[in-house]
Amino acid sequence: MNDDDDLDLSFEGAEDRGRWKHRKKEGSGRTLMAFAMVILLLGALGGGVYVGYDKVKGYFSAEDFPGPGAGEAVIEVKSGNTATDIANTLFKAGVVKSAAAFVDAAKDNPKSTEVQVGSYLLKKEMKASEALTMLLDLKNKNVNKVTIPEGIISLQIFDRLSKASGIPVAEFKKAARDPQKLGVPALWFTRLDGKKVVKTDIEGFLYPATYEIPKKSTATDILKMIIANFNAEMDKLDFVAKVKKLDVKISPYEALVAASIAQVEGLLAVDMGPIARVLYNRSYTGEFPCGCLQLDSTVNYWLRISGKDAKASEKLLAKELHDPKNPYNYDVKGMAVGPISSPGEVALKGAINPPKSNYYFFVTIDQKGTTAYGVTNDDHEKNKLTACKNGIPICG
Repeated sequence: MNDDDDLDLSFEGAEDRGRWKHRKKEGSGRTLMAFAMVILLLGALGGGVYVGYDKVKGYFSAEDFPGPGAGEAVIEVKSGNTATDIANTLFKAGVVKSAAAFVDAAKDNPKSTEVQVGSYLLKKEMKASEALTMLLDLKNKNVNKVTIPEGIISLQIFDRLSKASGIPVAEFKKAARDPQKLGVPALWFTRLDGKKVVKTDIEGFLYPATYEIPKKSTATDILKMIIANFNAEMDKLDFVAKVKKLDVKISPYEALVAASIAQVEGLLAVDMGPIARVLYNRSYTGEFPCGCLQLDSTVNYWLRISGKDAKASEKLLAKELHDPKNPYNYDVKGMAVGPISSPGEVALKGAINPPKSNYYFFVTIDQKGTTAYGVTNDDHEKNKLTACKNGIPICG
């Protein structure tokens, strides 16, 4: 045993490992006996015992630094860590003088069970009780928080991530060019409608949530973390399996596109599913005259990713709606070529559980965000008149 850093000895006995419960300190007999056994064990290795003595002593004796410590040490508290696990991490990092001192501090502090998972910035050579106090204070988390709301696009997300991390937007754009390397499974890059998926497009995969970004992370690190959360959320929803059970034959990617559109078009949670159904009816039934979506939201998405400003529906020009250079224009048949936003849980659920209907039209009809649906164009025109009467600016 030449490398004493490889020692992985817990302070507590196996039967107590993982217990955070406050209890009285036990006598020193067991500790001394355990330490003596280690000495005997290492003694068989000859001189090597003296190399690792201080390391081993740090696990079994309750020596403590006087504090307050100096310098920096980044400590990672992982899910499932016990007081002993954290104590050993702190000891190895030079934060506490012994793992035993931290375990004792944890036993004496009833709040010790409230230490949260995450990365923390502590000092080296701290008094164990003060190290615990720092772990309990979320201000010492070695992270920057950023929130990705539902319905925004990747360019907006990169901007938020840049402001939170200090990393230039250009680095996020560069890192995002290969979503599969970031962790998006290959199954997401296929369609059943004959259209090709742009495999360099990360849109739709940046799951909306609040993230804690460890300081010193790279753009790639951050995007991988977000993609990992996307994968976890898709597993929770059983998204892929439920897509296969839909009454329309589509791929998970096509359902993701529908969810991203419903997220933007639907103002109320109750409308996410019904709007997804309208999108499926238009794109896949063959009964909608043009077989196209004819949505302002997809046109606006193209304007935004082209460096232009989105426009209110009543201000979009005919040449913009029907621009042949815009792959998201009014006249493109079938489901849009890609997601137009980052859909959240409600929109995703709506895309895999759309209520059956024969609706082909929908429109917001009041300031509350109520959506009205129609089977025919005449139905749609009546709903639009209601919207106009309620002050929704869609009448030209």
